[in-house]
Amino acid sequence: MPALLDRGFRPFFLLAGLWAPTALLLWLAMRAGILELPTAMGPVVWHVHEMLFGFVAAAMAGFLLTAVPGWTGRPPLRGLPLAALVALWLAGRLAVALSAWIGAVAAAAIDIAFLASLAVFSAREIMIGRNWRNLVVIALLTILIAANALFHLGQTETAERGAIATIVMLIALIGGRVVPEFTRNWLMQHGVAKLPAERDRFDSVTMAATVAATLAWTLVGDHPLVGALLGLAAIALAARLARWCSLSTMSEPLLWVLHLGYLWLPLGLALLAVSVYAPGVPQAVALHALTAGAMATMILAMMTRATLGHTGRPLTASRATTAIYLLVTTAAAARLASGLVDEAGSLLLHGSAVAWVAAFALFVLAYGPMMLRPRLDPAR
Repeated sequence: MPALLDRGFRPFFLLAGLWAPTALLLWLAMRAGILELPTAMGPVVWHVHEMLFGFVAAAMAGFLLTAVPGWTGRPPLRGLPLAALVALWLAGRLAVALSAWIGAVAAAAIDIAFLASLAVFSAREIMIGRNWRNLVVIALLTILIAANALFHLGQTETAERGAIATIVMLIALIGGRVVPEFTRNWLMQHGVAKLPAERDRFDSVTMAATVAATLAWTLVGDHPLVGALLGLAAIALAARLARWCSLSTMSEPLLWVLHLGYLWLPLGLALLAVSVYAPGVPQAVALHALTAGAMATMILAMMTRATLGHTGRPLTASRATTAIYLLVTTAAAARLASGLVDEAGSLLLHGSAVAWVAAFALFVLAYGPMMLRPRLDPAR
């Protein structure tokens, strides 16, 4: 069996790393009138869809297919079944790109089949392993499938909000577990006395506030009450992060990038709240804080860390890894700035695109060989 099909993180992290810059470059070419894809979606809708249900979905699949065996003690998906799931993801990208030729219904069925198959497999493993607490991840994945269906039905605004809200909830949920846990373990190894706070009722309140705010924003839209809920959720998320000893991690990029990725959540929700009350702040700025900021940073943080750990390499960041984190942060910051200024907006947008492409190209160059080769310590 090829090493690429040994574990789910290998093909899907590699595909996420390849598709993130490719999809962006295709969209820029469409935006400039250089390229016209035979898709039934408009250029902007295609861009949003492929970032959420192409790039993010691939990274999510890599994470779930790696995490679920750890949660349940069950064997991982590998070999031909894994190859079949990879083929479904690839078929979805092709179907959406050619949806004007093959028909919107056929494209939707092919595209949705990937996330549906991932959800069915993950739910089956979690239930067999009696790992009941992680069924909430399957519930969120089901909402994401519904948002994808809405995209194909033409309800793009609701679909986009629903997808972003769902991924924000996933980051708040999973990040709320792994960021303080990884930080605590590292600080204990280095003899640091002050450790991140243990999970308590405040974490539950923060999650409840995040769920309420993002669901209200999805279903109700830009209402003053929704703005207040978003602001409260942002404050709660920021206070939660403040309990995790972020400044103590500055010497290890593999750790501080997790804190930075999580920091984009309260910043994005705060900007979203401001956009409700201040029309001068475009909602696109807030959305890119959550997507190019929180999602992309956290995805790269998890993909680099998981790849190192699951290929038998030391959990420490190389110069290339640190450069990846700095580039994606530059891309997100420049993208936000491009929406707030008029004169230099186009220059900042293209600068953001260059940094985005460079970040993921460097990820593929540095981590692609690790995914294509066997684990360094195959006995484990």
